Amino acid sequence: MKLSNQAMGAIMMALQKSLMEQSDITPVLKSFEFDCDDLGALIVNNPPIFSVKEEVFQAEKNKTSGSD
Repeated sequence: MKLSNQAMGAIMMALQKSLMEQSDITPVLKSFEFDCDDLGALIVNNPPIFSVKEEVFQAEKNKTSGSD
């Protein structure tokens, strides 16, 4: 059995959520409910959901890096 693109995206979303919230990824991964798609690939029925405040993006635009 392989991961579907959807399952890989769910794992990446869990990682991003844990990084942004500075929290442990383990509870999110443990809460995943799995199923198989028509091709036999693993899918996640309950992928993580999170939102990002617009002010985070505003702060990023004001930062400089490299040769700026």
